[in-house]
Amino acid sequence: MNRYPLWRYLLLAFALVVGLLYTLPNFYGEAPAVQVSSGKATLKLDASIVPRIESALGAAGVKADFVQFEGGSVKARFADTDTQLKAKEAIAKALNPDPSDPSYIVALNLLSRSPAWLGNLHALPMYLGLDLRGGVYFLMQVDMRSALSKKAESYAGDLRSLLREKDIRHAGISRDGETITVRFRDAEVRTQAQKLLADQLPDLQWADSNGSGGPELIGTLKPEAIRRVQDQALQQNITTLHNRVNELGVKEPVIQQQGSDRVSVQLPGVQDTAKAKDIIGRTANLEFRLVDMSPEARAALEGRGPVPFGRERFNVGRGAPVIVYREVIASGDMLTDAQPRPDQYNQPAVSVTLDSKGGRRMLETTRANVGNYMAAILFEKNKGEVLTVARIQGEFGNQFQITGMGTTEAANDLALLLRAGGLAAPMEIIEERTIGPSLGKDNIDRGFHSVSYGFAAIAVFMCAYYLLFGVFSTLALAFNLLLLVAVLSMLQATLTLPGIAAIALTLGMAIDANVLINERVREELRAGASPQAAIHTGYERAWATILDSNVTTLIAGLALLAFGTGPIKGFAVVHCLGILTSMFSAVLFSRGLVNLWYGRRKRLKRVSIGQVWRPQGATPPAQG
Repeated sequence: MNRYPLWRYLLLAFALVVGLLYTLPNFYGEAPAVQVSSGKATLKLDASIVPRIESALGAAGVKADFVQFEGGSVKARFADTDTQLKAKEAIAKALNPDPSDPSYIVALNLLSRSPAWLGNLHALPMYLGLDLRGGVYFLMQVDMRSALSKKAESYAGDLRSLLREKDIRHAGISRDGETITVRFRDAEVRTQAQKLLADQLPDLQWADSNGSGGPELIGTLKPEAIRRVQDQALQQNITTLHNRVNELGVKEPVIQQQGSDRVSVQLPGVQDTAKAKDIIGRTANLEFRLVDMSPEARAALEGRGPVPFGRERFNVGRGAPVIVYREVIASGDMLTDAQPRPDQYNQPAVSVTLDSKGGRRMLETTRANVGNYMAAILFEKNKGEVLTVARIQGEFGNQFQITGMGTTEAANDLALLLRAGGLAAPMEIIEERTIGPSLGKDNIDRGFHSVSYGFAAIAVFMCAYYLLFGVFSTLALAFNLLLLVAVLSMLQATLTLPGIAAIALTLGMAIDANVLINERVREELRAGASPQAAIHTGYERAWATILDSNVTTLIAGLALLAFGTGPIKGFAVVHCLGILTSMFSAVLFSRGLVNLWYGRRKRLKRVSIGQVWRPQGATPPAQG
């Protein structure tokens, strides 16, 4: 009746071992480290840089716990902060001979002290949020008017091309902010144009007007188009910010949308606000230019003469050195998409799409320069780097392919650089906060104490009131806490103060299930059932009540998860996971302990579950 099959005990033992393994890394703490990442968009790190870093550390007499390449950056861990600072200086000197033009970002960081064998099992500690680790917080506002004006400018170019293609004459096109005005000489042509534009540019709504110069069409963005432009601008800015903060060596940055036009940026572990602002506010722009292949340019490349007038030399990047014309054919703000796609020979290539203005200029330039070369150059910090140099095989407009990538990985990298070079709309920092590491440590201590004291108080009450069953309940509660921390570590969740509050709340809610079970067993004993029958019936009948109460609480948690943001969502994640782990531990694990202790006793006469109150004159039940 009260015996588990062997597979259930094996399942519980497996869960216990996994819980211990994945909870363990959180107790080792963090060690000072140095992280090396790319400082330029065109430079990609690989494992070949590890020997250079090890050589630099050896020359400086610095010993590292390990140096490893992981996730696009190199991390080196050290025993203390003095060694960390010395290592940073040695690595920066070796990798960046010219400090004014660094190729690598060498940043101070913290890494877990957990042993390598745990890392090999992917047993990693939870990330700590800004309020527990300290760091920098920015609230940034996106200039949506600029994004809408840029979109309206793009539509104005498309509009000119459409009217030209259909041979519809107009008296001028002007743009004022987000409004486009098209003037005509007579109303009949205006009606013809309105039908065309309503069909070809569905994101614009048109209204007739009579200006001083004659009939006019006034075009404005539709509300749904405005929302789409704003959402795209926000998402592109968030993507670009993610790419930039990776250079800071931040372990788990939190970059998320707040409202319709704001982005919050949390950088745990970063204390240098000026450095963070410099990287986040960085501007980058892409330019397509013609390559000068004249004898004078070749002589300049070989050092036999000066760079010709009206040209510019670039020495860094793919295809460099190269001399290009200063005139820009198309720029990054004209690029609408870039995707890695194979060419006609099934070789890696990048498919590029420009807006109508860029497409028109590209068509005019390529038509006159078939057989020549064109370079794509990315400007960052006022310095340009060559992304690619390709031969113009024929004339093309707003859609073309960049071939000769060599590998699929190179095509993917170039497409990413082309897409995420700059921000879709300007952003302004409207709020910033710096949280010191001492305050974060104090928050950790307070949160740990609150959970510890809460657990101790619950354990004392349960053991005093339910005796041995209270001990079983306390062990089940400890198992629940172990599982919750292990699951959060597996998911690599970010723990914040609201998350610690959710853990404390989970303890109180989890023990409620064991209280229901214990009281149900008491009721069966009070009714005169035998101890074995009381245990069996108590667990079976309490399960429905436990399930109902936890499902209703889980619904509330899922609502917080779906509609909450920031700290509320962090609380909801821990809360929902805690409900699931508590149902497993309160029912399966606690009953496993009870079955292991009492299940094999055929003539059980009493159980240790505290005082069982019974009606006056009823038969005394077996109890302890």
